[in-house]
Parts: sequence; structure tokens; C-alpha cells
Amino acid sequence: MKLSKLLAALPHGVVSPALMVTSDMEIAGIACDSRQVQPGDLFVAIRGLENDGHAFIADAVGRGAVAVIGQAAASSVLPQGSPVPYFSLRDSREALAWLAAAWYGYPARKLRVIGVTGTDGKTTTVRLIGEILRAAGYRVGWIHTVSAFIGGQEDDTGLHTTTPDALDVQRYLARMVEEGAQYAVIEATSHGLAQHRVTGCEFDVAVVTNITHEHLDYHGTYEEYRAAKARLFDQVLTSYRKPGVAKVCVLNADDSSYDFLETFCTARSYGYSYGVQCPSDVEAFEILLSPSGISFKVATPEGAFVVETPLVGTFNVYNILAAITVGMSQGIPFAAMQQGISSVTGVTGRMERIELGQDFTVIIDFAHTPNALEKALETVRTLTKGKVLVVFGCAGLRDRTKRPLMGEIAGRLADYVFLTAEDPRTEDVNDIMRQIAVGCVQAGRREGVDFWKVPQRGEAIAAAIDMAKPGDWVIVTGKGHERSMCFGATEHPWSDHKAVKVALCARLGKTG
Repeated sequence: MKLSKLLAALPHGVVSPALMVTSDMEIAGIACDSRQVQPGDLFVAIRGLENDGHAFIADAVGRGAVAVIGQAAASSVLPQGSPVPYFSLRDSREALAWLAAAWYGYPARKLRVIGVTGTDGKTTTVRLIGEILRAAGYRVGWIHTVSAFIGGQEDDTGLHTTTPDALDVQRYLARMVEEGAQYAVIEATSHGLAQHRVTGCEFDVAVVTNITHEHLDYHGTYEEYRAAKARLFDQVLTSYRKPGVAKVCVLNADDSSYDFLETFCTARSYGYSYGVQCPSDVEAFEILLSPSGISFKVATPEGAFVVETPLVGTFNVYNILAAITVGMSQGIPFAAMQQGISSVTGVTGRMERIELGQDFTVIIDFAHTPNALEKALETVRTLTKGKVLVVFGCAGLRDRTKRPLMGEIAGRLADYVFLTAEDPRTEDVNDIMRQIAVGCVQAGRREGVDFWKVPQRGEAIAAAIDMAKPGDWVIVTGKGHERSMCFGATEHPWSDHKAVKVALCARLGKTG
């Protein structure tokens, strides 16, 4: 693709100063990691939290980059007289998103795109929406924290990532178009929105699960975090208008974010609720919770129907309501919604049971926020008459204020608490555990009696499983689907699933 055509794709406001490019230079590809540059590529330098892409411009040029985009002044990143053209823009992250969209032929404009944001429940809600649409006969692709589902195949989106970068997102969307997809459902994290990873996705539907305490290390305040989530709704307002496709907002009427997000909504907005705090378009009632699943009735403007699902917990009632509200907005029949919901037996690392024949229950869950941990433990508490044992930690170099909060929640709702490592990064895991332990003590727990600090995560999991008695529930939280754990600046292979199975095999005297 011609360089001039790529740069012409940048919207007003991204370019500073205005670019007048008449070059017929052919670009072979786009890269934002200098190690991935191939001869003929356009290199986009991005300022990250730990590394500044501008420092790698020389490396990119050495590997064959024929043009460079960045935010710094040309004189500070390229030697005078460099034959490689350099373009300084206001925001190279946003530029990358639009360049990627143009490179792949604006695939989002050929799809109906649904975005799901929120603190908790995003991945499960994406899956529920996708299965509802598939049950209605649509060809659907989705991208979430765990994987990308395209053309009936599931691809891992990374060892330890949230929303993929803009180049990957647009590549996934282009593959969906090639496979004949009609809908794309995308998990939009606060980082993904703030860092323009999902810019250019041309959203038609914006969905929020909830907005609670999380990522204040990055966003600074709850208000800034909430504003990052609101970008999804703003994108729905400003995105490309597809013929015959309505722009829709779906809000949680029971969540504190409702009034704030409502100001961003288009004329077509819908609310969902538990039917207790606030009347809404879609409400749940006659809810029955059990260890084997949930049954409840749903009231909508088009009538009521019964939902049955193998998913457990009150929080999944909200995830299902969000998915039903999206289905209603797209004219999906009740029968297809029932079929799609019942087909979701679980999502990797989301309240996932591990069964090796033991006489107690072991759950792996991604809960890594105060709200998610509280909801998970409340759910487990209602499902067992035995003891609740929880294993968790808090990530290093991330929101420190949540550590004692999560300690208090665990101390209040679990019988036994095992504090351990969860991506300590460059922090001392012992310091992190001490900060969490403050909350455990506030909840009346005593170290060595009903809570313990076990730095090695595998040892903590094994200790909890060894302590469990018949009828107890062990819940391991914080890592979920992830397949690596970060110590220092290095991602090391890690799997809660493997650690749980190793501990269970040792407890049961099994091999393999």
C-alpha cells in the first residue's frame, strides 16, 4: 500500500501538523515492535509504560523500515539528513490504530461490532453474546482476554495479555471478514480503550458489566478509570455509520456507573437489572441458585421467558442479562437466546471446576479485583455447607490500594486464607502479602491460625488442597486462564490448572 494512502487515513486531530504527502513509496507492512520489522515496513514508535519505541527507531531502520511515525521531534530521534522519512504526530498510538484499520481494508465496517467493557464479567459476557448470535444462525467471531474465536477455531491471544494491540485486533477482524462473519464481539478493557487498541473498531453496540475499584495504578483515580470505560460509548456515538445498523448502548441499571454512562448513550439505549433496585428494560426475577447452575425468569418489553444455565453465582445472572439485552437489541428470538445461554458451560478460568475424583470442590477463577473476589466468595459460600478456603495474591506494580481491601474481603468471607504470589514483578512478594494481610487482620483473622503467607504459589495451592475436608470448597483466584507469571521483568510459564492438578494428584495418590 502507498505511504500517501496510509497517511491519508489518519483522521483530523491525529495529525500535527497537517501532512501533505505525495510520496509513492510502497509500504510492505506496519510494525510497532522494532524486532518484528521487515524490509519495506512502516515503523510506528509508541511510548509505553516501561519502554519508549522512539529509542528503537535506529534498530527499526537498521532492519529495513523505510518510513517512521512517532511523537518526538525528528531531530531527537533521527540523525540529520536521514534518508528515511519521519512524521511527527500528536498521538502515535491512535495513529497506529487507524493505520492498521486502513491496512486491513477497514474490516469493522463490514461487520456489526459489539464491544463489552466493565471491571468484571467481560470475557463471560462476550462468550454469552457470541453464542446467542450463533444460536440465531449468524456467523460470529469474538476477541476476549482468553482467546480469539474466528471461523470456528479458537486462537490463544497471548500468555498474559488483556486486549491485543491495534494491529492484532484489526488482523483478527480482517480474518473474520474473510471467514464470512456477520458479527464481531470484542472485549474492551480500560487499557485497551485508553491506549487506542480498539480505536477503529467502528462499534455499533456498547455494553457495560459494572465499574468498580481497579487499575487505579494506571488511571490514577476512579473517575479517570470510569472515563476510560466511557470511551467505548463515545466511540459508538462517533463511529462509522453502517447502512441499516442502529447504534445501541446497554447499561447495568443496578451499577453506580449507570447515571454517568447514560449521558453518553445514543437514542437507542437499554438497561438491565436484577429487578430490585431500579426498573429497567430487561429484568431477572424468580432466581434459583444452586451448585449445578442458575434458573430464573427474564422480563423484556417483548415478553418473558425462562433461562437455565450451568453457570453459577449471582454475578453470572448479570452477565446473562447483559447478553440478553444485546440479543433483544438485535432482534434475536427468545428460543435462540435460551439455546445460546445454555450452551455456555463455562469459560476457562472463570469459576471453573477441576475434578479428579476428590470429595471436595476446587475452583479456578480469574477474580483479581475486590468486587470480583467478593462476588466469587459469596457465591462459593452459598453453595457449600463446608469450609471455604481461598488462595490469592495481588499483582506487583499495580493498584496497591486494593490489597488490604481484598485481604478484608477474604478474611470476612473465607474460613481459611492463603496469601501468595500473583505476578509480583519487581516488587517483593513478601511486601505485597504483608499489605494484603492488613485487611485479613482487620477481619479478625490470625496468622498461622486461619490465614497464612506462602510466597510460592504452587505451595500455597497444595497447602489449601491438603487442608480441605469432604464437602469443602477451595477457590484459587487471580490468574484464571493466564499461562505465565511475571517475576522481575520476565514472564515465566505458569498454570493454575497444572498446579491444582499436581496438588490433587499428590493428595489422591495419583500419578500422571
